[in-house]
Amino acid sequence: MSDDMTLVREFVASRSEQAFATLVDRHIGLVYTAAARQAAEAELAREIAQAVFIILARKAASLGPKTILSAWLYRTTSYVAADAMKSRRRRQAREQEAYMQSTLDQSATDTWAQLAPQLDEAMAELGEADRTALVLRYFENKSAREIAGAMQMEEATAQKRVSRALEKLRGIFQKRGLTLTATVIASAVASNAVAAAPAGLAMSIKTASLAACAGTFTLAKIMTLSNLKLAAGALTIAGMAAALVVQNQAQTKLREDNGVLQEQLAQIQTDNAALANQIRAASNAASLSHEQLNELLKLRGEVGSLQRQAADLETLRAENQRLATLNEHLATAPAPMDPKARQLALSREKISDARDGALGIILFAGDNQGQCPTNFEEMASFFKQGWAGTNDYDFTYSGSMQDIPHPADTIILKEKQAWQTLEGKWAKVYAFADGHSELHVTPDGNFDDWENQRLIPPPAGQ
Repeated sequence: MSDDMTLVREFVASRSEQAFATLVDRHIGLVYTAAARQAAEAELAREIAQAVFIILARKAASLGPKTILSAWLYRTTSYVAADAMKSRRRRQAREQEAYMQSTLDQSATDTWAQLAPQLDEAMAELGEADRTALVLRYFENKSAREIAGAMQMEEATAQKRVSRALEKLRGIFQKRGLTLTATVIASAVASNAVAAAPAGLAMSIKTASLAACAGTFTLAKIMTLSNLKLAAGALTIAGMAAALVVQNQAQTKLREDNGVLQEQLAQIQTDNAALANQIRAASNAASLSHEQLNELLKLRGEVGSLQRQAADLETLRAENQRLATLNEHLATAPAPMDPKARQLALSREKISDARDGALGIILFAGDNQGQCPTNFEEMASFFKQGWAGTNDYDFTYSGSMQDIPHPADTIILKEKQAWQTLEGKWAKVYAFADGHSELHVTPDGNFDDWENQRLIPPPAGQ
């Protein structure tokens, strides 16, 4: 026992790796076996044993000369194992909660699948005022006050109008054999009735509408140009996942269209030249009869029309060339990761970054009498090489690690900004004083209550 404390004092005095290694070799069996009995999992027992010896390295200077190290290690193992089991139970509870939430989400998806095919026909059976109220409330997510302003009525009246309209909609669905509560219908419609339009559609509509207003294109040409632009948007999306054979077919079609346009343009240019020659010949005549003058004006009008058609064809040819270039680019572009897979990979990366940050803080504290760092610069050498979280995380604890009563429940590092998941919820990543990291999700982006339960406030005056 005396020899144990001699090695501890040697480690404290000179940071002797040999002295600490001897202590580990001497007591690892006791620590690991005790951890394994309490954790009942080999991997978790290994983590507990590692944590116990990290604590020994941190607290070695505070151990008194009469300390019986084996007893101290056994007691510390019990504390760490208890915290680890508590963390595991919390994690299992969170996983169960996530599973239940996914079940609810699936139920909501099934409900919408039943509602969607009948929604618009059911809405058409409502009166104009009732339909308007439901569109404003559940399609555009307007408040009662906003609905009242739009429909020029009192706020209370607007609320009653929405409730009555929703009840009428429920009755229509019931007659169609779909029995759902008004609350379920409202939730499903509010969550799914309006989705984002395809990429590029708005720009195509704006272009075609403005062209129609200018009177430059005929309706057929407007539709052609609009379809070309819509095709560009469709290629941008579909090309990301389409097979190579589909892309080759699209490229072949573009080349054929380009050839047709070139032939049309060449014919127009030929006709244009012939008409211009006729006009010049007519203009050079000494005098023009009334019929000749009318023919001249007609020819000039045809020339102007042909010039406009030529300009339209040039525009279409340029658009066709742009689409061909885009298709060639898409043929060589790598297929993107599925959005859910990309979000999962991002979450894992953030959790890993937070865990690496917590380990850096723990190692820094071990070399600084337990004191946590206050900025990333002073602990740069303790980070894993290439750690990318410097600008993404904030310190939440600046005291001594030895003063933290429950490391597994105490946040020491948190992500600065929350980010939105594919389901529309908000998420942030946290690292705890025992070295583990967690992803926490809220529906509204408010993390204050959850964080306050896991933060140690700074001393008064700081």
